Amino acid sequence: MELLRSNLARVRIPEPTTRIYKHECCISFDTPKSEGGLFVDMSTFLAFGRDYVDWNYEKTGNPIYLHIKQTKKADAEDRPSKKPTLLAIGLDGGFDNSEPQYEEFYEIVILPDNVTLPFPSVELPEKVRLAVDAILLAEGAERKEQLASWTADKKLVSKYATDLQQLDNGVAVPPVGWKCAKCDKTDNLWLNLTDGTILCGRKNWDGTGGNDHAVNHYKETGYPLAVKLGTVTADLEGADVYSYPEDESVVDPLLAHHLAHFGIDFSSLQKTEMTTAERELDQNFNFDWNRIQETGEDVEPLFGPGYTGLVNLGNSCYLAATMQVMFSTRSFCSRYYLDQCLKEAFTTAPADPTVDLNMQLTKLAHGLLSGKYSGPVLEKDNTANAVSSQKQEGIRPRMFKSVIAASHPEFSTMRQQDALEFFLHFIDQVERINSGTPNFDPSRSFKFGIEERLQCSSGKVTYNRRNDYILSLNIPLERAVNKKELAEFQNLKAERAAGGKELSADEIVRPRVSLKDCLDCFSAPEEVHDFYSTALTARTTAIKTAGLTSFPDYLVLHMRKFVMEEGWVPKKLDVYIDVPETIDISSMRSNGIQPGEELLPDSAAGDGEQSIKLLADDDIVAQLVSMGFNLLHCQKAAINTSNSGVEAAMDWLLNHMNDPDIDAPISENVQSPDIDQSKVDTLVSFGFEEKLAHKALKASGGDVEKATEWIFSSPSASTASDMDVTTSTGAAVDTLMPDGGGKYRLLGFVSHIGTSTHCGHYVAHINKDGRWVIFNDEKVGVSKNPPMDMGYLYFFERLES
Repeated sequence: MELLRSNLARVRIPEPTTRIYKHECCISFDTPKSEGGLFVDMSTFLAFGRDYVDWNYEKTGNPIYLHIKQTKKADAEDRPSKKPTLLAIGLDGGFDNSEPQYEEFYEIVILPDNVTLPFPSVELPEKVRLAVDAILLAEGAERKEQLASWTADKKLVSKYATDLQQLDNGVAVPPVGWKCAKCDKTDNLWLNLTDGTILCGRKNWDGTGGNDHAVNHYKETGYPLAVKLGTVTADLEGADVYSYPEDESVVDPLLAHHLAHFGIDFSSLQKTEMTTAERELDQNFNFDWNRIQETGEDVEPLFGPGYTGLVNLGNSCYLAATMQVMFSTRSFCSRYYLDQCLKEAFTTAPADPTVDLNMQLTKLAHGLLSGKYSGPVLEKDNTANAVSSQKQEGIRPRMFKSVIAASHPEFSTMRQQDALEFFLHFIDQVERINSGTPNFDPSRSFKFGIEERLQCSSGKVTYNRRNDYILSLNIPLERAVNKKELAEFQNLKAERAAGGKELSADEIVRPRVSLKDCLDCFSAPEEVHDFYSTALTARTTAIKTAGLTSFPDYLVLHMRKFVMEEGWVPKKLDVYIDVPETIDISSMRSNGIQPGEELLPDSAAGDGEQSIKLLADDDIVAQLVSMGFNLLHCQKAAINTSNSGVEAAMDWLLNHMNDPDIDAPISENVQSPDIDQSKVDTLVSFGFEEKLAHKALKASGGDVEKATEWIFSSPSASTASDMDVTTSTGAAVDTLMPDGGGKYRLLGFVSHIGTSTHCGHYVAHINKDGRWVIFNDEKVGVSKNPPMDMGYLYFFERLES
């Protein structure tokens, strides 16, 4: 006790705002449940596992620690698993995320001699007792985020519900026998809550669903709310109410009153239709979910080094799937595991290692690759003996998620995110922390150069170069290899629809497109309209081709499966990509200016291009006006987004509807909006030129994600007048970029389940030790049928010649 009293100056009583770590070691993934428990430094309130607490003593000299140890309580009776009815984890009706219960034991430990004192004890100094009580009562820093929730969309109360106008037109809706007022559809019917008209829903991309009569009725009348008949029961919370002006499913707190206006007694109605969310869930669960997760397969679990799962923290599967692939590459494995030990990373880390990306990457690498946390969970059999199960606990990447999200607000939320956006953000952060030692930067192994050649009608050319980490590919559905089967499927679907029957999941035929065709589309000649030629001092049509100036060690292919349908409706392409295990992209190499080619002259200040007044594109304006927007507003949107397309103009409109000068006449000289320089820097870090980054952000209302998408989707995004042109015949600017042959093998791929990148689930499949392995959060096993044709991101490793 005297030893403790002599070190009281090294004990602090935490304030209410103090960050306290008591659930996980900041160097490893040890927890209070681990064999040695967890040691909380009573000065810094950082936690350490048994094998690492001495390192902290050596670094800080802090001797007093609260030792927390948890032991498992007796298991409750197993509950039967139920089919989920909600895209959520840990919520009622969602996927089960229950955990066993534990008892906690505490003691005070004094280093370096490991002297232990029991807690609670009245003999302990009051300062120590107050400090321990504050630690135990505080919410751990690791747990301050919300509980895991995986929900595609949380429905909000519609702003149109409270004051909804209902016409006194004598309409009475019968309890059965509904039919669309404009066609013969008897399913997927929606009741407009203003005038009581019953009409069919939207037509799906494949021709199923309705005939758009309900949404067209809204466009004609402006009546905002409709409820899906067949979803109305005594439980009104389950009814599917849609708000057309808000363009989403909503809550109508006065739904009972609104239904009664048309004589509907909801208490007697039976459910006969799926809600929109239920249909999405059912489709995912029955098809994509089963296929991508290999549900129903007898998956052999895997344990050991390189086979550690990552526990879902609540919509963190995008992170888990991506990081499993990243640490399967030689570059990241070497940098953060083979060539850097945990003690070195901790010693060089700042006072708080939880905020140091290098430390947390090293921690994550050792957690995934060492095998320390990849053993089977011990469970009790019928005789109460401990036996190994087929499951592993996996590790929780809480600290890594926190530090990688510090510079990106979206990733710090509990919402689902785009795995592509996370990959690019992650690569950018790794490049930043290794900027002082670029030769050791593992992100370089993904970097390559892209060169675009533009030839105008004068015959002269210009070359634009940029660096990138991903090759984003359009999917040419017109090149589907199964056109005959698709035609037969359309006929069958028409026959079933005529008979009022639906197709089963097994009967649906999806387009199949080869990866080679996607790669060919990237390099294929493309017309660029309204290209300003400095040779002609006029606008003309140019031909653009693209190629790669270098081949990276790891080539990431992004399949552009998410597109915008007419009416500004996002849609995921339901398509298979035939991906071989090896590819050769040697033909995609670009070699710069060729003998006999003449470069376009540089533009002079104040010449033709500068004098051309930007006019709004009539087609863009017409499409926006048809959606109900003001003509002047539409013209401003087109001009302020450089006529880059309806999507960019729509983004601008939605972001500037409340501008004080939105109704002011269009100025002769349109001023560019202010652009956040940090966002420009982010795009530049992706490899884009600064001038192009400014243009993209202007066209997308300052949104980095949409700006990146705009650059890839706009044919004229990188024309000579907007980029610094590189005309040399040498390699790309970055001399540290790797280069080699064009032959690659498929290392792994990330698949996505759901209708949007911001909802659903991500799973990784990786080729390890000569076999395919599925990484589905904490579940790791041998993949019998890897769904290679369903990938969203494909990771290829270059083959050495």
